Amino acid sequence: MRVLVTGATGFVGGHLVPALLAADHEVSVLVRDRDGYDGPDEVAVFEGDLLEPGSFDDALEDIEAAYYLVHSMRAGADYADRDRRAARTFVAAAEDAGVEHVVYLGGLGEERDTLSEHLRSRREVEHILEDADFQLTSLRAAIIVGDGSASFEMVRQLAVRLPVMITPQWVDTPCQPIAIDDVVAYLVGVLDVPELAGRTVEIGGPEVMSYREVMARTAEIVTGRRPVIVPVPVLTPKLSAYWVNLVTDVPRSVAHPLILGLKNAAVVQDDSGREHLSIELTPFETAVRRAVDGGTDTVASNSAAPEER
Repeated sequence: MRVLVTGATGFVGGHLVPALLAADHEVSVLVRDRDGYDGPDEVAVFEGDLLEPGSFDDALEDIEAAYYLVHSMRAGADYADRDRRAARTFVAAAEDAGVEHVVYLGGLGEERDTLSEHLRSRREVEHILEDADFQLTSLRAAIIVGDGSASFEMVRQLAVRLPVMITPQWVDTPCQPIAIDDVVAYLVGVLDVPELAGRTVEIGGPEVMSYREVMARTAEIVTGRRPVIVPVPVLTPKLSAYWVNLVTDVPRSVAHPLILGLKNAAVVQDDSGREHLSIELTPFETAVRRAVDGGTDTVASNSAAPEER
């Protein structure tokens, strides 16, 4: 199948492209700077900007399916407006090119909840794409565990660098982290399942846990000890976003929206997608070990196995 990947220089896109090639797809990528893309030689590279109509039409020629993995959080406070405009520009171009199928990766979160600005933006992009003429498969995930994942890197640095944490109540919010390998397996797999075209597929790892447990178990895997985490009601997610800047090197433009989104439960409510895609899910401990092996912190050789839930 002839496939286009937007966002190919990002964390997920960088893992997805080699997997698509391994599955014998013809892969093109759309990047803003052709010289800055260091991907596989077999990939056809097109240069363009989703905020500039007409700049990427050639990338969509003869494309049967496209992955929409673009977001603008690193661009600053106006990221929601940029993402809205980019999605609309992409829809117009994809419809003109006759693209049949688009795959989008968004975030878990109940529609009836008061979603954070970041999650509202991701959901808005999803709705823009699903109103198009092509068929949309929307995958929704919580924290993706892998080296290079901004959300996991933020959690990892907090857990490793702070033996004692005073946190807001969001540490008790439930989530369902998923390994990057499993996310990629879902992204590649949906192309071969016509029944999932036009569907929303919620994906998660094998365990549901609180963010407190995610941080505690991550610290234990990396350092061999569990931090002391004390939630207090007076510390809001907004206030906690500022001390995240002091402790981690995750850019503020990325860390703040992510922190504010931690108040929303991120758990799979509908796992019917697994009826069509039998993915062997990676245990949380395995996913963390793979992630930190590529990071800067050293995994303790004598670290105790995390508690089983």
